[in-house]
Amino acid sequence: MTTSIHTPARPAVPSRRSVLAAALLGAAGVMLASAPFAVRADTYPSKPIRLLVPTGTGTVSDMVGRLLATHLSKTLGQGIVVENIPAAGGINGTQQLVRSAKDGYTIAVLNNNHVINPSIYKDIPYDSLKDIQPISVIGSTPLVLVTNPGVPAKTLGELLSLARSKPGQLTYGSAGNGTVLHLAGVLLTSEGKVDIKHVPYKASGQMTTDVMGGQIDMVFLGVASAAAQIESGKIRAIGVTTTQRSPLMPNVPTLAESGLPNYNFDGWMALVGPAGLPRPVLDKLNSELKTVLALPEVQESLTKMAVLVKPDTPEQATVFFKNELQKHTDLAKRGGATLD
Repeated sequence: MTTSIHTPARPAVPSRRSVLAAALLGAAGVMLASAPFAVRADTYPSKPIRLLVPTGTGTVSDMVGRLLATHLSKTLGQGIVVENIPAAGGINGTQQLVRSAKDGYTIAVLNNNHVINPSIYKDIPYDSLKDIQPISVIGSTPLVLVTNPGVPAKTLGELLSLARSKPGQLTYGSAGNGTVLHLAGVLLTSEGKVDIKHVPYKASGQMTTDVMGGQIDMVFLGVASAAAQIESGKIRAIGVTTTQRSPLMPNVPTLAESGLPNYNFDGWMALVGPAGLPRPVLDKLNSELKTVLALPEVQESLTKMAVLVKPDTPEQATVFFKNELQKHTDLAKRGGATLD
């Protein structure tokens, strides 16, 4: 009787072709697994966007935000709903931004207040740098130092000499402690080495009325809002706060060229999202914003608001926020800025 012996078959050795096929299939699986996110990024936006403006209606930030919303909605192909949340110096609106989904459907226009608030509020429910993702700076607008026409000084040099001869007797108004107008005055007294008394107001309208009436000697105002009163002679322009003259006031010198070479201060606006914004969405918003800011009709509107367009990259905008936070923190400390 013959006994047959069964020898187990050897496992087949995969060919190079089969190994390559398996690798390609694995790669395809990874791509398919990540496909939903890629599709969302590529098709962004697929629904309306919420644009938060943490200031009141009629402010420069509000007008710029609404202008951009009108044109971005066309380039992005989706509606953009502007929502003003002016309470608490813009903190409430910014808090809504940082708590929103990190998908690009909630963005905001922030201004100088964002980097001033940490110096004057004890508790802020977010980190002013870590919890936001700057998309781009939009632009900046200079202020102009103006006096009541009765003040016996027509130039910055004459005004500083007058202040030195009357320490603590001249006054400058602002829209409140810790505001942009207050810190512009702090920089003036610091760089000019003069003692000028700060008078905070709760309403900028009353402050403007009082400088025209002579109740206070000087204030810093937005170039666009001050132009008519300067032209009519109700107030006198001394100098603009940026290192370059404003196109709206080409005959008004800068404070830097008038004797304070280190004086440089402006109001600015930037488009931001919450931290963690996906890079494809971040890049798309940055690109579309630059496209809109380059439109002739947008530039014309911004020029009338005295806004100088300054778009940049997200990385440059992030450095800008860090530098501005340091600058405003220093000024707030110098001026002893506190809440009213």
